[in-house]
Amino acid sequence: MNLFDVYPLFDLEPVRAEGCYVYDQNDRKFLDFYGGHAVISIGHSHPHYVRRLQEQVAKIGFYSNSVQNPLQVELSQKLGELSGCDDYQLFLCNSGAEANENALKVASFATDRKRIVVFEKAFHGRTSAAVNITDNDKIKAPINATFPVTFLPLNDTAAVERALKKEDVAAVVVEGIQGIAGIYVPSSAFLEEVAVLCKKYGACLIMDEIQSGFGRSGNFFAFQRANIQPDLITIAKGMGNGFPVGGVLIHPRFEANYGLLGTTFGGNHLACVATLAVLEVMEQEGLQENARKVGAYLKTQLEQLPGIKEVRGEGLMLGLQLAEPAGPLRKQLLFEHGVFTGSAAQAETIRLLPPLGIGKAEVDVLMEKLRLVLV
Repeated sequence: MNLFDVYPLFDLEPVRAEGCYVYDQNDRKFLDFYGGHAVISIGHSHPHYVRRLQEQVAKIGFYSNSVQNPLQVELSQKLGELSGCDDYQLFLCNSGAEANENALKVASFATDRKRIVVFEKAFHGRTSAAVNITDNDKIKAPINATFPVTFLPLNDTAAVERALKKEDVAAVVVEGIQGIAGIYVPSSAFLEEVAVLCKKYGACLIMDEIQSGFGRSGNFFAFQRANIQPDLITIAKGMGNGFPVGGVLIHPRFEANYGLLGTTFGGNHLACVATLAVLEVMEQEGLQENARKVGAYLKTQLEQLPGIKEVRGEGLMLGLQLAEPAGPLRKQLLFEHGVFTGSAAQAETIRLLPPLGIGKAEVDVLMEKLRLVLV
């Protein structure tokens, strides 16, 4: 049997990793400024994370959601405490796309409406409903067009109100920071105005924090730079530091009913422990504050580089806008200088999404390598 060949692969095989470094089969060392799509939040092979998972799998790794799992309760309490969303309810699933699927379902049940308002350049996942609200027709199959979607320019409040006035909108979905698009930040004023409009016209506000959450922006959730309280918040990626886990934070005004949502693997014992370990390390090592401080240092350094048109983003979620396609430069960084960086839908943009514990010393190494390739 062959693999279904859908991934263009670099000629590179990582075999071990530690902290913010990855090592290949030849023991070559790579500085990780991408974190595997913003997934590695607390660093590779963190000792506390490894120990917690080893201890749990030796006890019980999985049983279904038909029995009690106190780890789910412990996780919901710890997540509420650290995020500041302690009055929300938590539904656990397996991925970001699944989190968005379930958030859309809750919003549609609550409003008895179908239309979803999203924003140009948005990416919310590849499953049936999530891909329908993703602004990329190339990854949509005919079967995906299952409900009406309106795409609007980001930060255009007037356009949002025009769409909501029709009173057929179940939800407005906004990324805390648009990631795959190339790192675009919705303004605080825009988020606050959209929240007011959603309440006025009876639509739900869903904040997609799948890539921008868990401290990456310098806030626990990127939307927290604004004074809003979303109806639903979707999470994944850095939540499990590589273990597949996702979730939806659901405002207390929504009532749970048996059978409303469901999942086989979501909230299993290992997923809960992986997320608890992430939260514990974030708290113990001050990673949210580190993302804020080191991210500010990184952004300042990047803005001084020649040949850079723009640096966008917050914390350790930054987009580096070049004057030409970034692919050749990324390959040069990887194969000649041992630095992982990320691509974006916008071909001229490099995404930087390193582990949240990255230090100024690693930033200085990155800057040295960038100067070599930008001449």
